[in-house]
Amino acid sequence: MRKITRKELIDEINARSVGQGRFLVAIAGPPGSGKSTLCTELAACLDQPAAVVPMDGYHLENDVLAKAGLLHRKGAPETFDADGFVALVRKLRLGTSVSYPLFDRDADRCVADAARVEADTKVALIEGNYLLMNTAPWSELADLFDLTVRLEVARDELEARLTQRWLDQGMPFDAARTRAIGNDLVNANRVDANSREPDLVLNAGGGVAAR
Repeated sequence: MRKITRKELIDEINARSVGQGRFLVAIAGPPGSGKSTLCTELAACLDQPAAVVPMDGYHLENDVLAKAGLLHRKGAPETFDADGFVALVRKLRLGTSVSYPLFDRDADRCVADAARVEADTKVALIEGNYLLMNTAPWSELADLFDLTVRLEVARDELEARLTQRWLDQGMPFDAARTRAIGNDLVNANRVDANSREPDLVLNAGGGVAAR
């Protein structure tokens, strides 16, 4: 495990992906660590065609979560179609065109086949909270990535970002803070306790948007 800067990460991906088939990069971190923002920046800076593939399209739908008594824990590992996501990553390894779902945050639902990685895409930047989890079925991802990166953010900054994210969605302050502490940070703690070491670590503190 090595700590790097953003510039070093770009250089690392460019160097490692040369002469490869499709190169899969895992960008992992707790909710609010800035994974989406970082991946968008990376995709624009890499030497080869790159696509951002978020894990969030594999949220289980709200009616399914409600029946299972898990709606209040939406975002926890057990509230995702983890098997479906693992299957997507396996398809991405093949280097062919692959469609995948996206999560519509405003509508609070997933949209099937909303995005596509084309066959000529050489780098897939796969981002999500649980890419390094060492518990099944998430642990099946371990052999599928070419490079793994974990984003680190100080806990007080993470709490502030997560609270602001819920405020931005119209929640009153007390409810937003309760959601951040009682659900999002609980999930972050699970990531910390049940994840394998990444290849690289990037400090994502200092005001990166909580997306």
